[in-house]
Amino acid sequence: MTIHNKAYKFRLYPKEQQAHLIRKTFGCVRFVYNKMLAERKEVYEKHRGNKEELKKQEFPTPAKYKTEFEWLKEVDSLALANAQLNLQTAYKNFFSGQNDFPTFKSKKDRKSYTMNMVNGNIMLLNGHIKLPKLKLVKIKQHREIPQDHVIKSCTISMTPTGKYYVSILTEYEKEIVQKEVETVVGLDFAMSELYVSSENEKANYPHFYRQVLERLAKAQRVLSRRTKGSERWNKQRIRVAKLHEKVANQRKNFLHHKSKELVDNFDVVAIEDLNMKGMSR
Repeated sequence: MTIHNKAYKFRLYPKEQQAHLIRKTFGCVRFVYNKMLAERKEVYEKHRGNKEELKKQEFPTPAKYKTEFEWLKEVDSLALANAQLNLQTAYKNFFSGQNDFPTFKSKKDRKSYTMNMVNGNIMLLNGHIKLPKLKLVKIKQHREIPQDHVIKSCTISMTPTGKYYVSILTEYEKEIVQKEVETVVGLDFAMSELYVSSENEKANYPHFYRQVLERLAKAQRVLSRRTKGSERWNKQRIRVAKLHEKVANQRKNFLHHKSKELVDNFDVVAIEDLNMKGMSR
């Protein structure tokens, strides 16, 4: 038996007070991340030529900032701790050569935060989910989570259109049985069709963005004429965001159905390892 992870994503319907606390937590997580990054950046600039000295440096935890900024105590402490873990991962990836130096988070970046399961603080109950600080939040649970799946953490996110989601990470044990390979297909990247298979079948990828381009351009022109920050500007911003969201959902739906079709029909799917960044230059 081996341990596996699986996430389940559901729509959340928080009350106004709960939504306010969620948005506040987004801001606190971003604030703590940026404060810790600023300190690390200062130390890095000071010792950038001495890797051994950099390894010796110790950095504070989010608890350090709660004395000076008491409003940080109002949100889940584990959400702030996970911001630190995310920064540590980004920092390690930089030194291993995988990524560039971590950058500061902006209000425009994706809004999310993660909470860990501790002593039953996360629980699904009759169309609601119990979450730290938020208590019971209404949830649209469109599928059941198996009883042998143990909840490990939850990530709350908000889309540009103002929708809230919770992604529940679970852990379970499963024995992997080696399958006998009978059918194999190879996929070759195609710029206009997404891919062409070794059986000469094309993905026939619909260009969803092009289909709404005219409507999107019109909506963005209207947005540009609005006074930024006004109520009319915000309503139009949401209209533009909804068009982008629709395209993103159409893409996800197409890719999900196409990938399921491939795994249902073939035992092995071979894909060429391409340098997409190099091809786009």
